[in-house]
Amino acid sequence: MARGPIQIKKIENATHRQVTYSKRRKGLFKKARELSVLCDAHVSVIMISTTKKAHVYTSSSISPKEFYDMYQKLNGVDLWSSCYEKLKENLIKLKEVNFNLNREIRHKMGECLDGLNFEELCSLEDKMEETVMTIRENKMKIITRQTDNIKKKIRNSENVHKILQHEFELRGEDPAYTKVELGGDHKSFIGLSQALQGVLALNFSQNQPDPHSGA
Repeated sequence: MARGPIQIKKIENATHRQVTYSKRRKGLFKKARELSVLCDAHVSVIMISTTKKAHVYTSSSISPKEFYDMYQKLNGVDLWSSCYEKLKENLIKLKEVNFNLNREIRHKMGECLDGLNFEELCSLEDKMEETVMTIRENKMKIITRQTDNIKKKIRNSENVHKILQHEFELRGEDPAYTKVELGGDHKSFIGLSQALQGVLALNFSQNQPDPHSGA
């Protein structure tokens, strides 16, 4: 039983639509290639899918640029002039923005101020004051963060000192300045006393027995 004619309308199913597009694109390009060979014609086909992918076929006897140049010449049109004008206008705008930015930088460096009137100088002064305030705020944040880190290190050192001082008190030794032999790797550690008046020097000797252990 023969199928009826296919109704030409948009395929709602996205997957079916993409499959149909791929199949028909290949068929269209095949027909274009056959037409180019059979009739010795220059053929070009441009297709852009809904996924924004471009597919182009151009006769092997001519490059795409040569094809479009031939089209412009035969039809008396210029496909690139509007695009060129837009690029030119955009370039002029970018140059103006760059000039204004460079001038603003020079003004902030205290250069080229002779051409500014009183209102412009006042505006520049306000902007500079705002900039200085922002810089100072960031600087204070860094100072505060560093200060907090130092305080934390001091608290840790004080805690270590308290622990060691307690150990010395249990042993009946003077914690003002004492040399203690402990087992472990060769390392040196200096602990600050809570009032920063005494220095506790610890010398860790490798495989050194504890004299108070009775060993």
